[in-house]
Parts: sequence; structure tokens; C-alpha cells
Amino acid sequence: MLKKNYNKELENNNPDILNCLANLSNDEVFTPPSTVNKLLDVLPKEIWIDENVKFLDPTCKTGVFLREIVKRLNIGLKKKIPKLQKRIDHILKNQIFGIGNTELTSLVSRRSVYCAKYANSKNSISNIFSTKSGNIFYEKTNHLWSNGSCKYCGANEKSYSRDASLETYAYNFIHNKIPTDITNMKFDVIIGNPPYQLNDGGGVGSSAIPIYDKFVTQAKKLNPNYLIMIIPSRWFTGGRGLDSFRNEMLNDKRIKQIHDFKDAKECFPGNPPKGGVCYFLWDKNHDGDCEVYTHHQGEIISKSKRPLLDEVSQIFIRENEAVGILNKVRTLKEESFSKLVSANDPFGFDMRESNSFSRIKPDYKLKDFKNSVNFYYQGWKSNGLGFIDKKKIRKNIDWVDKYKILIPKAWGVGDYKNDWLKPIIVGPNSCCTETYLVVGPFEKKNSIKNIESYIQTKFFHYMTSIIKITQNTMQKAYSLVPIQDFSEKWDDQKLYEKYKLSKKEIDLIEEINGIK
Repeated sequence: MLKKNYNKELENNNPDILNCLANLSNDEVFTPPSTVNKLLDVLPKEIWIDENVKFLDPTCKTGVFLREIVKRLNIGLKKKIPKLQKRIDHILKNQIFGIGNTELTSLVSRRSVYCAKYANSKNSISNIFSTKSGNIFYEKTNHLWSNGSCKYCGANEKSYSRDASLETYAYNFIHNKIPTDITNMKFDVIIGNPPYQLNDGGGVGSSAIPIYDKFVTQAKKLNPNYLIMIIPSRWFTGGRGLDSFRNEMLNDKRIKQIHDFKDAKECFPGNPPKGGVCYFLWDKNHDGDCEVYTHHQGEIISKSKRPLLDEVSQIFIRENEAVGILNKVRTLKEESFSKLVSANDPFGFDMRESNSFSRIKPDYKLKDFKNSVNFYYQGWKSNGLGFIDKKKIRKNIDWVDKYKILIPKAWGVGDYKNDWLKPIIVGPNSCCTETYLVVGPFEKKNSIKNIESYIQTKFFHYMTSIIKITQNTMQKAYSLVPIQDFSEKWDDQKLYEKYKLSKKEIDLIEEINGIK
């Protein structure tokens, strides 16, 4: 039934079909075999010669994780189980388990692992199963609606309460539909690439509802020896729905390794998440600092063993080299630039329709009128400056008649080498939509040009990049940037000298910043 060299047969697929599949959506990103093997490499080598180790992928899309695990076990167990068919039967029956994200992905996963869409089919590489599913389970389930959203995953009822024939993305693993066979089983390794987000009608990318955190949390409840998942790096700084998850992760001393990729294309060439990705090794028996690896262009360019949580800023410092720069800046004990930056929606124009995420468009004109205020909105550079009735302003009315600097709430594409913040100086009698944050306001114009020059330095951008990961750049992103004496103009050379940065640190700041 089984060809003599199972691994070679799999490798001789040219090309490997699992390298060629397109993503189903932005929510579910397929994992290339090369990336899967990066994750498997962090596990202890003795795992691959242990016939009792049990693996679970709770979020099967193509079955690639399970397939690559089978290939490694097939090699590692040759001495203990010399006969190929007996060895494969043992691995598939006793060591490999999965839960499909959807009915379609469960079928694809079985095809990858059993070489047939049904485990008990005559085409399967093993006749040890009596059921179609084998050890790759899937059960159609539903969201549990409460106050317009799912109790388990937060999905929006309007978006995901669909006809029975349509996919609702109510994933078994996080909707209390884990098969009994799995809940009663002790897993040594849980590994996978969970769905990243659910579009709730209010945004995409970093604005959509994150969901990967729920898979990580649920996996920890099963108390494996090792947990490895590859997820967006956005959790490093928290964000929508991620603050409690971030706090839990950064204080979890069982996280033994984090491998960080600022350029997600190194792991997902097709449709990478913005802001990069990371995979982590959670070791139940580890209790201490974490090894943080930074990957770039196929190489590990930095490694440091340190606490995940920076006690002063209460954040995770993504770059190992940034720790030294940040410590030098902190020695001067200056206030944070974030004190000059407004919170989101500075003038109160972010209004939504009742029971909806749809924004109500502000009622502005493109021609000046009596008692109007200059109005800066998204697209004003192309369509012309807007004018709005002062009575429409709902917040910070006292800011209107002062000088201000407007900075976009979202800027760049999550690629810091090519992102650059472009401030806009505006005079009195002005306001803006939630597209912008306000730096200031200021009674006089004297210092504004100096603040603008500071914002345009590579130093400023680097200090922002320590927190900024995605396009969305709220007030918090500027919290590590120190305030300067804005009675004078600032440039990079002056700042490097002030903070006594080394040549290596200066080179890092220069290298990480792109063209203005």
C-alpha cells in the first residue's frame, strides 16, 4: 500500500502543492512548508525519536504542519519501528491530531496527511482508521450571539449570521466544540497558524477584530509541554482587543523564545500581514527570561536573552539594540512627546450610525461661509480645504483658535524603512476629522517650526518605531520619544551628540530609516 520512501515521495512533488495554494481570505493565511519547518526546528531534537509524543494542530488549513511532522517522525522512528507501514500507521493513529478550521480545510488537510480526503478510503496511505475523519476532526458549529456579537470570538452578528449554506467562520477550537477525544487527551506539542482576524464591518487589518489571541489562550488551557504558533507581531504593542492578551503574554515566563520578522514576506511570500509576524516557543517547564531573535533576509541578525516586559515603559521592546538606545535616552529623565499629542478624534467628528460601524460624514462645504472653520479631512489636498460650522465641533473647542500641527492617525504601510511622517502646520480657526491627531495646540507660532524639524529627524522616527508596528499610530506610539527644548532647531547630529549614541547605534538608526 505504502511506497517505500514516504518522505522522498512527498518531496518529489514538483512543485509542492502546499506552496502553490492561494489564501482563502485575509483572515486565513496559508503557511508554506518552509515556514512550518522553521517552527518545528525550535522543538527539542529528542521529540522526533519519541514514539509517544502527541501533536495537535487546532487550526488546520492545508494540513502542512501535520504533514511535515509526519515526515520528521518517519525518519526519527526508523530504528524503533523499522517496518515502514507499521511506522506510518503508528504515527497517524497515535501521534498526529488536527481540527479543521472549516469543512473545506479539513478535507484538504486529510488529503495532505492521508493522501486521500477520507482517512478510511482505499486511497489512504493507512488502513488503520474506521472513520472518514481519522484524527483530523471538523464539526459544523455556530456562533453564540449576545448583544450583537459572538460570546466566544467577538464576531459581528450582522456580518456572520448567515444562511446555513455559507461559511460562518465559527471555529471549533474556540467555540467549545473540541472533540471529546481531544479534550481528554494530553498533548505534548500544540502547533499552528491560527486565523488572524474577523472583519466586523468597521475596518480591516489592525482595525478588524483580532482572533489569533483566542487560539493561543485556548491552547494554553490544554496545558501542553510545548506550544508554538505563528501570529502577527501587532500584539507586541496591544491594540484593539489585544491589551489583556498582550499583558498576559509579556508576563508569561514560560515563553522561552520569540522569533520576530519585521518583513512578514520572509514567512508568507504571497499576502503577508502588515507589521510583521513572529512565532514563539512556550515551554511549560521554562521559568525565566526569553530569547528574542530578530530575523532579516534569511538570517538571524540579533539575539538577546531578556525579560519580555520593559518595566519602565511596560511594553515589549521589539529590537534588541533598541534597549541600549532607550536606556541612554532615559538617563536625562525628559518628559514624553506624547504629552503634546492628542488622543484619537481630537474634535469629535467620529460619529457612527445607530447600531452600525458606518461613519456619519461631517457636513462640511468646499466654500468659505460666515462663522465657518477651516476643516482638514481625508482627501482635502486633492479636493480642496473644507469649511465647517463651528457649532458642529464637539470636543476641544478651545483649540480651534490656536496654532497646531496635524499628524495623520494612520501613516505608512507598516514598513518603517519606507514610512515617513509628514506633519502639517495649521493656523488659528482650524479643526480636523479623526484622520489626524493634533500636536499642540500653541498660543504662538514661534516654536512650531522647531517642533516640525524635530518630527522630521531620523531619531524621532526611530524612537517612534520602537512602538509603532502598523499604520495606525495613536498617541501611545510617541510615548518613548523625548520632548526637546523647542526654542531651538533640532537635527539628527545634534540629537546623537546629546544622547551620546555610539557609532553602532547611530548606524542602526540611519539604516532603519528610509528616504523622506
